[in-house]
Amino acid sequence: MKLVDRDYEIFREVERWRFCLGRHIRALADFSGQRACDRRLRVLIGARFIERRKVIYGVPSVYSLAHSGKMLIGANKRQDKVRLDNIAHDIAVLDTGIYFITKLQIPKGNIVTEKQLHSNKGFGTRRHEPDFTFAKDDKTYCVEIELSLKSIARLEKNIKSNYLAYDFQIWVIGESTPKLPSLLEEFKKEYDNIIITSMKEIRNDEFRIDN
Repeated sequence: MKLVDRDYEIFREVERWRFCLGRHIRALADFSGQRACDRRLRVLIGARFIERRKVIYGVPSVYSLAHSGKMLIGANKRQDKVRLDNIAHDIAVLDTGIYFITKLQIPKGNIVTEKQLHSNKGFGTRRHEPDFTFAKDDKTYCVEIELSLKSIARLEKNIKSNYLAYDFQIWVIGESTPKLPSLLEEFKKEYDNIIITSMKEIRNDEFRIDN
């Protein structure tokens, strides 16, 4: 089959986010509609560049890069695992990333995913990295999607790490973490680069960086 530039764009985006749903690929590869996107994905699956899997009831099938697709773009051959206990978080990360790209006009090339951040650090002690980062107006931002409340000590450790590394840190809170906003407001007194929003604001198109 003949591959086109958009196919390579699909391969790169699926690889760096670990996996995508169909709606994510439609947005990331600038398809005019979901039907056209699904048709192309079926072709790429048939050619064994992309894999499609149903991993859990109630969640749409996920797309990941097959071995031959990884070889085409020079990616690590190791297959990324879709963790069932983390899938809601990973989908929320993708939804948020696409919101920043499509609604806040952050260029895709400015966004660095958690997987890329770990890869850029190379081998060694694995440390915390935010869900993704980006640059805007000569400022650096990191984004954390928090759907469950971690220990306060771990939360502060991550906040401090982000405070030292980035100009701003954006915390996107899920609806099941009602205590987190007040905790972040307290930490904001010491770490003044914290910006707080919610998945509800993201999904309702209500969040702006410069608000």
